[in-house]
Amino acid sequence: MQIVALGFFGVIFLGGVILWLPICNQKPIEFIDALFTSVTSVCVTGLVTVVPAEQYTLFGQVVVMILIQIGGLGVIACMALFFLLLGKKISMKGRILIQEAYGLDTLSGLVKFIIRIVRGTFIVEGIGAVLFSFKFVPEFGLAKGIWYGVFHSISGFCNAGIDIIGDSSFMRYVDSPLVSLTTMFLIVMGGLGFPVWHDIFVTAKKGAGEKGARRRIFTRLGLQSKIVLTMTVFLIIFGTVGYFLLEFNNPETMKDLSVPEKLLASAFQSVTTRTAGFASVSQSGLTESSRLLGCILMFVGGSPAGTAGGIKTTTFAMLILTIISVLRGHKDTECFGRRVEMDSVRSALTITVITFTCWLAAVAAMSIFDPQTEFLNLMYEASSAIGTVGLSADLTPHLTRASHVVLMLLMYIGRIGPLTMALVFAGKSNKSDKFRELPEKKIMLG
Repeated sequence: MQIVALGFFGVIFLGGVILWLPICNQKPIEFIDALFTSVTSVCVTGLVTVVPAEQYTLFGQVVVMILIQIGGLGVIACMALFFLLLGKKISMKGRILIQEAYGLDTLSGLVKFIIRIVRGTFIVEGIGAVLFSFKFVPEFGLAKGIWYGVFHSISGFCNAGIDIIGDSSFMRYVDSPLVSLTTMFLIVMGGLGFPVWHDIFVTAKKGAGEKGARRRIFTRLGLQSKIVLTMTVFLIIFGTVGYFLLEFNNPETMKDLSVPEKLLASAFQSVTTRTAGFASVSQSGLTESSRLLGCILMFVGGSPAGTAGGIKTTTFAMLILTIISVLRGHKDTECFGRRVEMDSVRSALTITVITFTCWLAAVAAMSIFDPQTEFLNLMYEASSAIGTVGLSADLTPHLTRASHVVLMLLMYIGRIGPLTMALVFAGKSNKSDKFRELPEKKIMLG
């Protein structure tokens, strides 16, 4: 965990120094703005204090793209890939590190797992770049259109939400099914998590050639994959319906769109709110109800061991399933005919409380540093940062430097995980707990 935390910190600081150099900038930039861009890139968030298209040169934009790719793949995967490219074997310690980082059950096949992650990432990003190019090449020309396609495909898959088009994100493409659907595809694929990819691939490979195997893939998947896919579909539908109803007659967002365009914009907002940060409608123009809905979706985020942030879909599912189990009078948390380990339930509760505490402390601090700013907008900004989303109600550049520091801390915590951050400072676990048997006592609750 310390390796993960220090690895991300090292990449962030180095990226900030590079982005501060004159070769990366079209005009002078303060170091804190360069560092903020590095944090938001490595933590695949998308909040910016400067407009990347106007601030950074082509070289600077390439640096931003590389930082996004490193942040999306993760420090562990990048380190493993680096050793593989050098032809060096990964040590047993390194294998255990990979196993723990991605929650795998075995130490065998880890090299193949990393190769599949990288290969799958580049394939999906390549598909996204080609699809984007069909729109960007006619609009910006061949070279620039291809570059825009590559950059936004990587930014989309890594759930960064950083664009180099201008200060309006993807609002000009709100009625473009090609851009919207491609972006949504990239965001969802990146947000599912690499272990889910691996599980689907292995399950499909095992069932290849069997009659009706495709229809039985879901039933053969592991419990985590089932939870991730179910929660992802549910949250996308829930968010789409919510935004469609709340923004249907809002003149600042969707009122002037046709019904199909409203559905597309609502689905885009639902997907991007959970993990990415691209905007096809004005975030400052959203109703208060929509911004509150956005805070909830951003807090949940995507799925573990992927490119998304938030408390994760599996954590949210554990909380809901535990509540259902308690209400039904069951002793254990159950899901898809399986009993969930108590350690998973305890971790879910811990992650949620730590994340909420960090979020609440950040909102309180920002309300002190920027007392003139609407409180709901500060909540939206903080939720976007700790969920590594990147959506903003046109607020980030106008906040004080103190609030910028708070946002950078939130993005960092959100990317490496609040539980990881807490354990880094908590020290080593107490193994003697396994041999302690203390008398049980009942505590009155509620």
